[in-house]
Amino acid sequence: MALLTAEEWSAVRLSLQVATSSVAASLPIAVLISLVLARGRFPGKALLDALVHLPLVLPPVVVGWLLLVLFGAQGPLGRLLHDLFGIRLVFTAEGAALATAVMGFPLMVRAVRLSIEAIDLGLEDAARTLGAGPLDRFVTITLPLMSPGLLAGAIIAFAAGLGEFGAVITFVSNIPGETQTLTLAIYTAVQTPGGEGTAARLAAISFSLALAGLLASELLARRMRAWLGR
Repeated sequence: MALLTAEEWSAVRLSLQVATSSVAASLPIAVLISLVLARGRFPGKALLDALVHLPLVLPPVVVGWLLLVLFGAQGPLGRLLHDLFGIRLVFTAEGAALATAVMGFPLMVRAVRLSIEAIDLGLEDAARTLGAGPLDRFVTITLPLMSPGLLAGAIIAFAAGLGEFGAVITFVSNIPGETQTLTLAIYTAVQTPGGEGTAARLAAISFSLALAGLLASELLARRMRAWLGR
């Protein structure tokens, strides 16, 4: 007998797809924001820091509602994207990736920022005196030294994205085969009479994926620190 039904496997695959897409799309922005917060000195920095970390303290349902207001069919950004590019995010897998990215963004920023703040600025100053430009210093010094935090942040955000529920169900609903991720499939199974077995199987997979992600994050971070001699 198959471990999971076709519909359950669809939920697992969609969760992996959504989590991967959310990390890939938001990681470059997270690196930029982390550099700004770690190195920048400007008015409003505290406000920017608070806005970046707001999804950590807001109820996920509120985040999903805000996304629905902004990116819904009648929302200002949603209408603009549809009129200019024919893109619709609400009730789609792409919308689920957006909601997941927003919720995981603070986790990535925090990990990358801490890694940047741990870099010895003297190394960059030495490279500057040797004639290295800003981009060259970033690629050859800053980026390698911040890579443990970057990898850890990406993997943690990926693992958290696999378990995102409130923002996703509020923004894109719970449509089997379209937006029903692993957590939404578990929720559906719990609400279905006789669905305890399905919920248990899906919960075990969710637990295994989350644990594997956290272990991989720690292992990669340790190996990167050892490689960098830190």
